Amino acid sequence: MRWNKFTLKTRTEAEDIVISSLADAGVEGVEIEDKVPLSESDKQQMFVDILPDGPEDDGIAYLSFYLDEDADVDGILARVQEELDGLREFLDIGECTIERGQTEDKDWINNWKQYFHQFYVDDILIIPSWEQVKPEDEDKMIIHIDPGTAFGTGMHETTQLCMRQLKKYVTSETELLDVGTGSGILSIVALKLGAKHAVGTDLDPCAISATKENLEVNGIREGAMDVLIGNIIDDPDVQAEVGYEKYDIVAANILADVLVPLTPVILHQLKKGGIYITSGIIDEKEETVVEAVKAAGLEVVEVTHQNDWVSVTARKV
Repeated sequence: MRWNKFTLKTRTEAEDIVISSLADAGVEGVEIEDKVPLSESDKQQMFVDILPDGPEDDGIAYLSFYLDEDADVDGILARVQEELDGLREFLDIGECTIERGQTEDKDWINNWKQYFHQFYVDDILIIPSWEQVKPEDEDKMIIHIDPGTAFGTGMHETTQLCMRQLKKYVTSETELLDVGTGSGILSIVALKLGAKHAVGTDLDPCAISATKENLEVNGIREGAMDVLIGNIIDDPDVQAEVGYEKYDIVAANILADVLVPLTPVILHQLKKGGIYITSGIIDEKEETVVEAVKAAGLEVVEVTHQNDWVSVTARKV
């Protein structure tokens, strides 16, 4: 079988967000080509200790995705273009031109597995299904997550920032709202930490099946989490179904430009004294989110950083 190959030219700083948008449009996997040097963490994930010097980062990333001959190519490309047009309104994503080609069939399902291996976020072990838990790790908190159609494996700094904040605030009585739940990883971490119940919202219907699969593989009890599809920012029905003033913690690992309109809305879902954990914030947008949180009447508790990414944690007073 020959595959249709589509290559999109963007900026390295925007590649994570563009990939997430491609997933929202129905693209299930993306191949990344850029000149960003590998971090120490990247090298560990790939079992690489020493690499030859490469070319300097030119700020350009090429993102390729593949569609088989039976796919609704026109429909997917239309959704991709719609997602990209939406991103352009608040983010410089570069040209984002799309070139089309063809390639021979490959074992896409399995070849990429060589690049994703178990790793720690502090004392939490995140492991894919095709790897075994080592005997020395059996007493650790273990999260089973496979990369899939829904965003969120725990490898990205924004997810890790949220995980660390959840460890500080989750109790056995915690009711959690996870906005933009994706794979459900933040809710799963909270439930493993002892949270009573979680509700996730997302715009992507893939979040329902992905979260259900991840809950099952992690041994989370039936009924511990519900997932709703819809935009909580501007859909009163979603807001009502989620519920008002009932959450001890709201976590939102989304773009800064989405957090700004989300924050005054989510205020009504939080209990008095509830904790609001945000991430997905590039460092240059830190003050924008801090000001939005303050403008909504929330008290900023802590701002944490990991590389170029930021988490802002606040409390409803």
